[in-house]
Amino acid sequence: MKLLLHMCCAPCSVYPVSALQEENIEIEGLFYNPNIHPMEEYIRRKENVKKFSQDKGIPVEYIDEYKQETWEKFGGAEEQRCNMCYSVRLDKIAEYAKAKGFDAFTTTLLVSPYQKHELLMELGEKFAKKHGIKFYYKDFRPGFRQGQQQARDMGLYRQKFCGCIISYNESEYTKKKNN
Repeated sequence: MKLLLHMCCAPCSVYPVSALQEENIEIEGLFYNPNIHPMEEYIRRKENVKKFSQDKGIPVEYIDEYKQETWEKFGGAEEQRCNMCYSVRLDKIAEYAKAKGFDAFTTTLLVSPYQKHELLMELGEKFAKKHGIKFYYKDFRPGFRQGQQQARDMGLYRQKFCGCIISYNESEYTKKKNN
């Protein structure tokens, strides 16, 4: 099987890549994360995906669409924000996978216990159906801590927030509040 792996960041890619390689699945990566804020954070995550993928010999495509206005103007609740964020990325990933002849697509977001797993599964299936391609579901969460430790050992940058401006502001608020 030829699988397109959406890579949200390097640390969250470590365990899924390992697990998929053990299954002898042919993996290519896609870095498409227009939600990440600020630009310095976006660049840092992208550079670390490059470092990780080169180390593992995984080809990765990079789609640079930095769309902060979408998140800056969004006033919905957290669940709505995550739905929008996942939808923007999974729709593009499914479309790309179909256009490039992949058998299926998946996302490293499925490794994090901090992401909305059921929503990711639901949206993955929705966009798979829309674009006529398979969504490869695997619960990578059991390997989250192991992957994070390996990322630390590899010297990969490990971010402290989800990525969007709202989560960034919330994390900055938390830091200020705790100081």
